[in-house]
Amino acid sequence: MNDVEELARRLRAHVGARALALDLDRGELTLRVGPGDWLGVAAQLRDDPQFGFEQLVDLCGVDYLEYGNGAWDGRRFAVVVHLLSLVNNWRLRLRVFCDDDELPIVSSLLAVWPSAGWYEREAFDLYGILFEGHPDLRRILTDYGFVGYPFRRDFPISGNVEVRYDPELRRVIYQPVSIEPREVTPRVIREESYARGAVDR
Repeated sequence: MNDVEELARRLRAHVGARALALDLDRGELTLRVGPGDWLGVAAQLRDDPQFGFEQLVDLCGVDYLEYGNGAWDGRRFAVVVHLLSLVNNWRLRLRVFCDDDELPIVSSLLAVWPSAGWYEREAFDLYGILFEGHPDLRRILTDYGFVGYPFRRDFPISGNVEVRYDPELRRVIYQPVSIEPREVTPRVIREESYARGAVDR
C-alpha cells in the first residue's frame, strides 16, 4: 500500500460519513465535505496525529458556472484548500461547496490555519465568497470601489466601470465602461497557402 492509499484508508476510517466524496486522480487525493463539517474536519486534519496536516499551502475559490459545457448540475461556488503534512509527507486537497449560489458563504479557516487569512480575502475579492468569522474581510487585489467579482464566469471581460482622470474635477473618477464589446477572430493560415508563402487575410 503506497502513501496515498494509506491516507485514503485513514480518511475513510476517521472522517467517516462526513466525507461526501474521496477522489484519487493522477496521484492526488481530494476530500469533499459539507459546509457544516468544514471547520470540524479541518481541525481534525490538523490535530489528529493520524493526519498531521499542520500547513495550509493554498486556498482558492472556484466558479463552476457552465462547467463541462453546461453539463454541471451541482452548486456553483466552491472553496478548495491544499494541505501539507510535513511529518507524514502527505498532500491533500479539501473542497467544500457553498450552499447558496446567490450568497456564497462558508466558515473561515483562520482559527485552524492562520495562513488562510489573506487567501480568504482574495477569494472574497475575486469570487464574492464570504468567510464567516473572518475579522477583516475586505478587498485585497482590486480597488475598494471596484464593482463585481472579476473571477466569476459571468463577469464581463471589459468590466463594469473604468477609471479616468477628470481635468475639470481634478481627480480620478469612475464611469461606465466606454469600450464596445467585440469578438476577436484570429487570422487563419491555410496549409495550402502556407506552402506557397501566401497568407489568407
